[in-house]
Amino acid sequence: MVRPKTKERRGMRTYHGKHKNARGGGSRGGRGDSGKCKHHFMRSILLGTQMGKHGFVQPNSCDVPVLNVDVLDQMACQDGKIELGETKVLGRGRVTKKLVVSATGFSAVARSKIEAAGGQAVVL
Repeated sequence: MVRPKTKERRGMRTYHGKHKNARGGGSRGGRGDSGKCKHHFMRSILLGTQMGKHGFVQPNSCDVPVLNVDVLDQMACQDGKIELGETKVLGRGRVTKKLVVSATGFSAVARSKIEAAGGQAVVL
């Protein structure tokens, strides 16, 4: 004997479950990270994925803080010693005092200006 619910549903297209809609990848909205800026926006926010370009970065292209020679005169103590650490010294301006500057790097112009004033450029 046939059950009553089965008899009611015979002949309907989706009686045995959904067929066509779940076959392809279209029902899930794409593969991988697709749609993270559009229809899967909240999913990407909650997962914390980054938006935008993520291409390759050259390992030696880090941003080094720079400082010009004209600022060194204002920074100098009475003994003329300045320790800059991870900074590169560039050659804009004048040196009026005898300075001993220690930094990561010096441009050729900056080194010549410091040494012309009677100071030293010490590379760390």
